[in-house]
Amino acid sequence: MNQKHRIFLVTGIPGAGKTTVARLLAQRFERGVHVEADALQRFIVTGALWPNEEPHDEALRQLSLRATNAAVVTANFFDHGFTVVVDDVIIGRERLGIYERELDPRPFSLVVLAPPLDVALARDETRGDTATGGIWAHLDAEQRDNLGGTGIWLDTGRLTPEETVEAILAATPPAPPAPPPPPPERPR
Repeated sequence: MNQKHRIFLVTGIPGAGKTTVARLLAQRFERGVHVEADALQRFIVTGALWPNEEPHDEALRQLSLRATNAAVVTANFFDHGFTVVVDDVIIGRERLGIYERELDPRPFSLVVLAPPLDVALARDETRGDTATGGIWAHLDAEQRDNLGGTGIWLDTGRLTPEETVEAILAATPPAPPAPPPPPPERPR
């Protein structure tokens, strides 16, 4: 794909297909990067907590740190001419706000993969070591309530990953033009 570089933030509940779709989407660009937020979480080798673990305040702090780190890495790649596709579970405005703050003024497209809950749960069961056993099923309603009307929402229940990538590309507005270079300094 020969477009200006851009940023996509792909989200959805576990089993929605974020990682598979994000990797395929990044591959569609001449210079594409896939930033997997879960991989950044695994950088913590001691003291790591996932969102459902205690102490809950520390788990949430690490979740925010993960989003901040994903956004900073994304900004760096973008600033060097790459199209970046981030995949992360973003359920509410607070986590989305981290990306908005860290990526500003770079525009990005939020893409919510929203298959029916039963489809996401069935897909999750097939994920082997990364399967969550449905413990995050409640996130489906929370995401729809908190982020509804924000970004591009795709019901991917009947779409293959490749069809989902096509749907994302078709629904994404063209990349904005690059900002003009700063004016030359005036001699003093």
